[in-house]
Amino acid sequence: MTVIADRPGFDRLPAYALFAAVLASAGLPLYIHAPKFYVDTYGVSLAALGSVLFGLRLLDVVQDPLLGRIAQRLRHRRAVSVAVAMGCLALGMVGLFAVTPPVAPLWWFALTLTLVFSAFSFLTICFYAQGVEKAGQLGPNGHLAVARWRETGALAGVCVAAIAPVVLGRASETPYALFALGFVGLCMAGGVAMAREWIGTGVVSEPGGFARVLGDKVARRLLGVALVNAAPVAVSSTLFLFFVETRLDAPGLEGVLLLAFFLSAALAAPVWTKLAEALGMQRVLFGAMFLSIAAFSLALMLGPGDWLVFTLICVISGAALGADMTILPALFSARMAKVDPSASEAFGLWSFVSKFTLALAAVTLLPALDAVGFSGGPSHTNTPQALWALSLLYAGVPCILKAVAIGLLATIKLEEDR
Repeated sequence: MTVIADRPGFDRLPAYALFAAVLASAGLPLYIHAPKFYVDTYGVSLAALGSVLFGLRLLDVVQDPLLGRIAQRLRHRRAVSVAVAMGCLALGMVGLFAVTPPVAPLWWFALTLTLVFSAFSFLTICFYAQGVEKAGQLGPNGHLAVARWRETGALAGVCVAAIAPVVLGRASETPYALFALGFVGLCMAGGVAMAREWIGTGVVSEPGGFARVLGDKVARRLLGVALVNAAPVAVSSTLFLFFVETRLDAPGLEGVLLLAFFLSAALAAPVWTKLAEALGMQRVLFGAMFLSIAAFSLALMLGPGDWLVFTLICVISGAALGADMTILPALFSARMAKVDPSASEAFGLWSFVSKFTLALAAVTLLPALDAVGFSGGPSHTNTPQALWALSLLYAGVPCILKAVAIGLLATIKLEEDR
């Protein structure tokens, strides 16, 4: 990524990458680390943890529009509200991983994760709303420039946080506590880096509320595209471990394959935005969506021992994800710059539709697998029909959903928002 030093504001974009890395470190990696930590350390059952995680995800989805409204009300005091939320995020992570539960471990798990998820959501909404204002200071393609730094930083944060406890475990008997303390330091660094960006926030326009956002046809359609386009990732994320362990018969490779997926997305994100600057956002996004369909189509044909081919699929689909994570938010930000520049409530809705798919995937896919007789774990034997159902759900459903997203995107004229 090249910083254009002679353009005002471009020298501050690395702060967006660092702040995004902080937030991303408290996102998906928690679903990888927290359940295992509480099972291994406190003997909490996976079933109980899964139920709590599902309930918290539903709470997270429901509260996002409300947090968007709160962020909008506090827009003139955003620096203070962000600092408080960062403190809550750090406190929640320390409580989750570095403090012996003072109550029943399952309750402590739920309480600390509620604090983490709420702070995470509030900070994400504020951060993306600030990106709209920042992009307006950068001139043409400002939304792509912000997205390039922000999403690349986020993906890098996911990669580092996903492997950090494993690496720390080689040097310490308390890797998760060190991970939490390291996260506190990262919060401080990200907060300091972004401190200047919050000054003066909220003076661009008066808030338009949800009505202004939902009243705009293009904004509504972009939210619809975001909802459908996020579903394939939600589906594949929910079934990923089952697919690798059972369909590919490759237990133990899940971490390497996840790292390949997200690292590919991180490396591809700046490439996609550069292409979008040259060719147009809509055209490049179409290409990435078709690439994703091609990758998942290959996964339909895989069986035991095909992990090398699946590694290639992870790289290709991860690269396609890099476009989804950068170009779609840039398109929505560009539209909000015209419709509702304050944007906090708009990104509350954006966060809502993005997270809703994860909750929906969890509540539909796993019961569907159970209905066809599928059993997880390397020690279980599944019928060919059950394994084929897993492949259809993991790879076939995302292809269909991506095709629907392409159709929805084709109905919107977006290039004027570049």
